[in-house]
Amino acid sequence: MRCYQCGAELSEKDFCTNCGADVVLYKKIMHMSNRFYNEGLAKATVRDLSGAVVNLRQALKFNKNHIDARNLLGLVYFEMGETVAALSEWVISKNIRPQKNIADDFINDIQSNPAQQEMLDQATRKYNQALAYCNQDSNDLAIIQLKKVVSTYPRFLKAQQLLALLYIEAEEWEKARRVLNRCLRVDVNNTTTLRYIKEVDMMLDGDETAAAKKKKASNPNAYTYQSGNETIIQPRPTKESLIGPNTVLNIIIGIAIGIAVCMFLIVPARVQSAKNSLNDELKQISENSDKKTAQISDLEQRVSALTDENEKMSEQLNSYYGEGGALQTVDSLLTTVALYIQNRENLSAVSDGLYGIDKNFVENEASEAYRELYNAIMTRVGPDIATQCFETGLSLKNQGDYTSAIDKLEKAWYFNNTNPEILYNLAAAYQASGNMDKANELYNELVGSFPESEFASMAERNIANANTVPQSNSGEVPDGDGGTIATEDNVIDE
Repeated sequence: MRCYQCGAELSEKDFCTNCGADVVLYKKIMHMSNRFYNEGLAKATVRDLSGAVVNLRQALKFNKNHIDARNLLGLVYFEMGETVAALSEWVISKNIRPQKNIADDFINDIQSNPAQQEMLDQATRKYNQALAYCNQDSNDLAIIQLKKVVSTYPRFLKAQQLLALLYIEAEEWEKARRVLNRCLRVDVNNTTTLRYIKEVDMMLDGDETAAAKKKKASNPNAYTYQSGNETIIQPRPTKESLIGPNTVLNIIIGIAIGIAVCMFLIVPARVQSAKNSLNDELKQISENSDKKTAQISDLEQRVSALTDENEKMSEQLNSYYGEGGALQTVDSLLTTVALYIQNRENLSAVSDGLYGIDKNFVENEASEAYRELYNAIMTRVGPDIATQCFETGLSLKNQGDYTSAIDKLEKAWYFNNTNPEILYNLAAAYQASGNMDKANELYNELVGSFPESEFASMAERNIANANTVPQSNSGEVPDGDGGTIATEDNVIDE
């Protein structure tokens, strides 16, 4: 036994020799817990399961960390067919002692056998359905469900007891006694089972006594009567003295009358009674079917609602973790800052990291700290990256590689959107590549954003020229200084 305060091993002293804590009451509590555990173990050994449950629960009241008591209680619950209660005890035991705990084996034995787990689930569902039928006074349907349960899972004690109770309600004493005998094989000292057995035995003994009296009264060899203080015993007449011509005739007439009464009175009444009973059963089945249909419809609506909710949650999750999500954007910025700190000369890697960040996210959705970090790094490296990309893009445009030029100029405009020259050359590159719609869009943006610059007037001329001269026939592209240059397809011979 260990000290509750410091965990040191306790001696026979009334105090902890390590920390000095008073452990008199603590020892008494632990001894009481162990005593109840031992009593529960003894009762479980002789299959007094209900008694074992009482003792083991008392042991856990004194010491909730008693691993052996909790594991044994789970085994007793499982033996009585209460799988959920058993798993609850084993899970609690595992949480108290995660390592070297036999509860792991119990849980794995159930989870590693899907067939057994499905059988237990089916038995529980059918038992709950039987309870619902009982509440609806549909005892016949409840008996059918319970028969299926006990046939597949005989150790389900509550199902056996409920089936016996339904047999008692229907006054089928023999069937009830057989079911209760099976209950005793599971739990030999269950109070509910013993109470039911006492009631059934009383009814069976009463029926046997009445049958014996009836047999004795109907089959005597003589009859007696009192005459004053004397008892007169006379033999009963024999068959030979009773049978005669008139007797035979009377017997025949009686048989004929009995047949007639049976045909005209008893049989129609029985047929009508059977029809009424069948109609009642059909009505009950129809009502149950309507209830099931309503339940199915309700469950389908709930499934649809949960599916919609799941899709919304998935979309929200993707907005955080998916491609382009908030967390990915934060990671991209942090990685870029780390690269810049490690090597400030490696502007290419820094530009690639920054270029993938959505400015709309930075301005409208990002936190204040994220926005400040983004603006700080852009202030430090943005102008240099923009200059580098612009010079490279302008060189590629002059060489006729418009696709690569557009890529570089787009990046230059991203890092410096205050320079109209970058925007003008980007529009010119799009125009030269044949994408006049994008070029006009950028020219108009240039005119609207930088109306006082010299590039605005150049953009207006290019827009006017594009609207008057078909691009495919002009053979000219802007040269970056407001003029045009001839392409190889339209060179003029001097």
